[in-house]
Amino acid sequence: MTSFVLKIIAMISMLFDHLGDAIFKGFNSFNYIGRIAFPIFAFQISEGYIHTKSVKKYLLRLIIFAIISQVPFMLFSSLFSENPGLNIFFTLALGLLSMISYDFMHKKTSKKLKSKIDKNTNKLSIGYLFLQNIVDLIPVVILCIIGEFLNVDYGWWGVLVIFSFYFFKNDKLAMTITFITLCIIKYCLQMLQGRFSYLYIGLIVCTILPITFINFYNGKQGKKIKYLLYLFYPIHLLILYFIFR
Repeated sequence: MTSFVLKIIAMISMLFDHLGDAIFKGFNSFNYIGRIAFPIFAFQISEGYIHTKSVKKYLLRLIIFAIISQVPFMLFSSLFSENPGLNIFFTLALGLLSMISYDFMHKKTSKKLKSKIDKNTNKLSIGYLFLQNIVDLIPVVILCIIGEFLNVDYGWWGVLVIFSFYFFKNDKLAMTITFITLCIIKYCLQMLQGRFSYLYIGLIVCTILPITFINFYNGKQGKKIKYLLYLFYPIHLLILYFIFR
């Protein structure tokens, strides 16, 4: 399964999700289909970071489209919500920043820890390695908090999912287990807040479902649709707003 196919699945899923919101003005069966979209977009951001020729241009592009999409997002969200927050591009940008900051911190701590290598065994102690991992993840935690504070779409969870796809990029089993665990945590936290409903069982299943598609990803790009997704997001929101307002 190519990147192109994954993006098409995600866009169709997102369209169903937003169409349901516009029609029913509240939770509906289309939202189940919509849960497929974000995990695929999150995975694509991690892949984009790995393969992009310019991380700065990639980040700038996400920020520009985040700003462009905010008004369409707010107009569309006004159909069914009083507090829309920030659109998904802001989440994707924070996710990209989490990977950038992690790699930057990891390089810095790795240089410092070279001096701690045992000259006899040529190895670092477990304690130093554990400390390095903790320090490396500090920027990621901060960005998750920022995402929650700014009320970006999917909040801390969205940022962490993007980073986890990157962190476990070389271990599909660990990536899958981590993603499923994050999905369970997300909905369990919502249920603990007093919003328990059997509907969450379906949401958990549908949110986990896209990891199947992701695991079938063959590492190939397929057809190039570089700006299709960027443009599709704000345009389809505007179209739905003017149809259903």
